[in-house]
Amino acid sequence: MQPKDDAGTLIEAAEDFIVHLEMERNLSPRTVESYRSDLKGFLAFLGEEEHPGDGLATLPVRSVDRLLVRGYLAALHRRGLKKSSVGRKMAALNTFFRFLLERQYAQVNPLAGMSAPRKDRHLPAHLSVDEAHDLLTQRFPDDEKGRRDRALLELFYSTGIRLRELTDLNREDVDFSQALIKVRGKGRRERIVPVGAPALSALRDYLDLIKENPPKDPGGRSPLIRGRNDRRIHPRTVERILDKYIASAGIGKKIGPHALRHSFATHLLDAGADLRSIQELLGHKSLSTTQRYTAVKASRLMEIYDLAHPQGRGGVKKS
Repeated sequence: MQPKDDAGTLIEAAEDFIVHLEMERNLSPRTVESYRSDLKGFLAFLGEEEHPGDGLATLPVRSVDRLLVRGYLAALHRRGLKKSSVGRKMAALNTFFRFLLERQYAQVNPLAGMSAPRKDRHLPAHLSVDEAHDLLTQRFPDDEKGRRDRALLELFYSTGIRLRELTDLNREDVDFSQALIKVRGKGRRERIVPVGAPALSALRDYLDLIKENPPKDPGGRSPLIRGRNDRRIHPRTVERILDKYIASAGIGKKIGPHALRHSFATHLLDAGADLRSIQELLGHKSLSTTQRYTAVKASRLMEIYDLAHPQGRGGVKKS
């Protein structure tokens, strides 16, 4: 199949790509916006290379070669971007150029064969079991905000769901009789997650208090947790709530909502849960992602080995 004679400029191709993501692939608005942002950064770099100070690139699609892409990646490294951020931008460009190949706008993918930088291996901040206990058993005011805050934190730690998954929950997503919630995760995938008794109790106390004036949503849904102006609570509000109670519990760590998700997974693993089950609960597509979330210290692994293995130090049987 011959390439098109007129492939247009990169800006035109990028606009077509965004429409493709929205209309044909039906990606979520947040995912589309991420692609848009990454492409805009690439076009801005090429524009600066083409005409310094003159905005986005107006280069023809087929003028983008491997050398230009390598120059862009080098510029990202000079800016001090994390390896994970560089890898994400490479993935966005790779998807973009594959689209151009499929539509015959381009003849080659300049990223073909390029490897993303190896990510730095580190564990996200998380709470110990004792710290999680201190966070959740401190005194919460017995008013609407206090009950709401306790319900939020209990639900977070009990389920390990993402921040946006929590704020997107609706009343009908909670099944008190079965102790389950329905979660809408990344890629609009739904999953069912069990909820512990303390979280259900805290949530019921909160809902009982606001049942005469439930939160409203312009989309006609019934948000589970209320924020300002009787609307769905905003993720930034949840972050501030967590900061407040981390400080009042005397926990000397700076953690965000994602740390509760990591704490949930790590504590399950330490208690003997298998990785596949944790993967399902977290909503990960790949088991390797779950393994990164639930890395265990070598000392803990050795302790498990010693207790469980017949030839471990705690399991050697004398004849």
